[in-house]
Amino acid sequence: MPTLTLRLAAPRFALLCCLTATLSSCGNGAGGPGGKPGGMGGPIEVGYLVVDEQTVSLDTELTGRINAVKSAEVRPQVDGLIVARPFEEGSRVNAGQALYQIDPAPYQAAFDSARAHAASAEAAAHVAHQRAERFARLVQTGAVSRDANDEVQSLAAQADSAVGVARAQVETARINLDYTKVRAPISGRIGRSLVTPGALVTARQSTPIAVIQDYAEVYVDLTQSAAQLLALRRAETAGRLTRASATLPVTLLLEDGSTYAHEGKLEFTEVTVDAGTGAVTVRARFPNPEGLLLPGTYARARISTATVAHALLVPQTAVGRTPSGAATLTLVNEKAEIEIRPVVLEAAHGGDWIVASGLHPHERVVVEGLAKLRPGLPVKPVPAGSPAAAPTAPSQH
Repeated sequence: MPTLTLRLAAPRFALLCCLTATLSSCGNGAGGPGGKPGGMGGPIEVGYLVVDEQTVSLDTELTGRINAVKSAEVRPQVDGLIVARPFEEGSRVNAGQALYQIDPAPYQAAFDSARAHAASAEAAAHVAHQRAERFARLVQTGAVSRDANDEVQSLAAQADSAVGVARAQVETARINLDYTKVRAPISGRIGRSLVTPGALVTARQSTPIAVIQDYAEVYVDLTQSAAQLLALRRAETAGRLTRASATLPVTLLLEDGSTYAHEGKLEFTEVTVDAGTGAVTVRARFPNPEGLLLPGTYARARISTATVAHALLVPQTAVGRTPSGAATLTLVNEKAEIEIRPVVLEAAHGGDWIVASGLHPHERVVVEGLAKLRPGLPVKPVPAGSPAAAPTAPSQH
């Protein structure tokens, strides 16, 4: 029996020794009191940036459409049949150039009739004036009464009026005859013709027969939200930024992502808000010598809308969010402890945020090693970019 007892106790003694050795090795590992910083026994290394005041230009990227500086819809001003179309679709036309010919025969006849009527009126007026001159002499000698003379003088004046009416009718007929040639109201590039020879057109019809656009220069009509404009004005009133002048350069971004070679100028900002979209229109003018910018094309433009004189910039990746969505920054205080501070953001600037309030110059903002940090946690701060700093991770507080 004693021998059996000793055999059973030996395995228990060996197991106890193994457990003791394992606990001893765990206590002396890299994460123990004697381990490297960053383990359970040492401060976590975090990378920080020192924020300083600087002057930055606040850029705004807006979207909109390209419009021609001059655009005219061609409509006939007299009724008739189209008998000719002496222009080439898509070509450049000059102001005053004939685009369509309406059948001139009825208008030529009306013009000839008006001229004949005017000649008749002038002949009648000539006879009336001769008679009036004779009566004017006879009334001096008493050969005719004053009443008879007054009547003859009145008839001469009426004849003059009839001549004036006849001449006006001649001018009207001449204008209508000239309107049978439908001319280009402006110089520019004409689009497709919406009528063909043989079509019947009417004066001042609602549907144009062609459209001419002059886009040697173009407008870019952009939309800016009223809320964004209000935020800029509030910041300006508070003295946090200075709004730019109305003649700022504008950079245009084409649909393929490239930058347009020519710089534009800001023309104006609309004074009313569109009730349907809640946005205001911002208009810029661009030269278009190569004809690359076509009216109706979607466009994006970048405008330097304001200047912030004493801006504090922090990387966007350094900004955390509370469950309610409020912005926070993780700072290292003078005691080398973590501080979570709420801040108010002004606007984005490239990959950074402009901080409006909650941050002061020369403070240390944690930008690397943000994961699992809590207020009051002692850390080992190192300049951002140091190989020892932990990887960056957005904070959630």
